[in-house]
Amino acid sequence: MSTTSMGPIDTASARRRLWTPDELAEYLGVTLHCIYAWSSRGGGPRVLHVGGRLRYRPDDVDEWLDRVTDDHQEG
Repeated sequence: MSTTSMGPIDTASARRRLWTPDELAEYLGVTLHCIYAWSSRGGGPRVLHVGGRLRYRPDDVDEWLDRVTDDHQEG
């Protein structure tokens, strides 16, 4: 198993591990309160419920960032 900046990759399945709300908050530079508000009200990256816990796919987070930021658009 190898690692990335936010956790190990299972090389057998090529999946990055899911992020916790704490890891997402750190990655985005927002408060944990903000993460929980997004999960209850919407507006944040797609959230998964795994065994009653909130988890985030890193690829979903990156796609969401691309949608909500405009620095990737020409103009």
